Amino acid sequence: MATLLLVRHGRTTANSSGVLAGWTPGVHLDERGREQAAALARRIAAVPLAAVVSSPLDRCRETAAEIAAVREGTKLALDAGVQVDDRIGECRYGDWTGQELKKLAKDPLWPVVQNHPSAAVFPGEGGEALRDTQARAVGAIREWNARLEDEHGPDVQYAMCSHGDVIKAVVADALGMHLDLFQRIMVDPCALTVVHYGRTRPFVARLNDTGGGVEALIPPAKPAARGKRGKAGAAGGSVSAGKRGKSSATDDAVVGGGAGAP
Repeated sequence: MATLLLVRHGRTTANSSGVLAGWTPGVHLDERGREQAAALARRIAAVPLAAVVSSPLDRCRETAAEIAAVREGTKLALDAGVQVDDRIGECRYGDWTGQELKKLAKDPLWPVVQNHPSAAVFPGEGGEALRDTQARAVGAIREWNARLEDEHGPDVQYAMCSHGDVIKAVVADALGMHLDLFQRIMVDPCALTVVHYGRTRPFVARLNDTGGGVEALIPPAKPAARGKRGKAGAAGGSVSAGKRGKSSATDDAVVGGGAGAP
């Protein structure tokens, strides 16, 4: 099963000033955001990633660049540091873009966004429905899963840097939750969310993680070969068998919760 490390971008001046940035150009990480991105990059440096994918917006590209930079010497998909995919870009908020959240809270659409987001369509030119944001992001992830599993084997792991509402919508899909419940999910700046995409169901392994260890994402060292070349493969790790590799992970949930990482 492909494992996706979903990362929200680090803090920006728009975040700290309570402004809805949306697709506003030139919104960069602030000093705190740069510190968050660097810390996260160091924290997951030992996790073998086949690709680092980013929203096209500056704040995500800067966060993703930190993740790629600490992995120098690690072969990434397509031999590039960061792949950009517009489909995981921020929701297009239309006329709400660039507005203060305290002002937007008085808009008649606000309670719809809060309580019935599947019906929310943002006003103005280019405004998007939240359900369309979810559909494009989930579609992109499914395509990346298939592509990277085909290239690197079924236990491939990769990272995507995106935005709060986008990640919440993706998590809601992975949990089988209706989009109307997605406001119950929290995603902080530079938080790590991990989803294992199995053949029969996804598993949300981490949510809004801002400081936990990542040992469970690092595959165990392979035993030394004795004479013949052994078969590679470990649950949660990379598989060198490529297209014909067989995952050692299972789609079955552990009844009772399981013992966790060793």
